[in-house]
Amino acid sequence: MSQYDRTNHAAALRYSQDSPHSAPVVVASGSGYAAQKIIDIAQENGVPVYHDDSLASLLSQLEAGTEVPPALYQAIVDIYLYFLNYSFDASGKGTAPSQNSPVPAPEKSTEKQIFSEL
Repeated sequence: MSQYDRTNHAAALRYSQDSPHSAPVVVASGSGYAAQKIIDIAQENGVPVYHDDSLASLLSQLEAGTEVPPALYQAIVDIYLYFLNYSFDASGKGTAPSQNSPVPAPEKSTEKQIFSEL
């Protein structure tokens, strides 16, 4: 067993072109139990979930209502592009893009890369 506990992190984002915000906004964030609840609620409601431990760790530190900082824009854009290839059934449940998807899955961000941009 590792000497370090691995804590889950999660954040839910919202972006709308009609919003007064110029960037995506954190609508929920947390670690541990709160992170698991965010993921569970998303999955129960057919909201796609993307796994990136480093990015989730950073976003989970932001309070609800906070705009995503400019240093993270590219990572968020990559995720949104990934989700553009999701297909949704009549119930609204999402299905991940196939391996032959024309838009590649975003590269995983590392904390070192993100912190160096801050």
